[in-house]
Amino acid sequence: MTAQLDILYFAWVRERIGKDGESIAHPGAEVSVAELIALLAARGEGYAQAFAQPERLRAALDQHFVPLDALLGSGRELALFPPVTGG
Repeated sequence: MTAQLDILYFAWVRERIGKDGESIAHPGAEVSVAELIALLAARGEGYAQAFAQPERLRAALDQHFVPLDALLGSGRELALFPPVTGG
């Protein structure tokens, strides 16, 4: 059985992709968040728009903030979202 990775999309990332999340086959422990974002960007126009500027994104792997160069490891959930601003 292939391991799954649940990806959650928030705010304008969700709006551009057109869904709030999906499950994919886990791409491998040695794949970074940034590499996965590049793979997702190739999936179509909405993905390309959402991930056109990956440096603007924040990520949480298994509910812990991680830098985009972090490896997925055995992570099971990845959340991608724009920076949170307060007010």
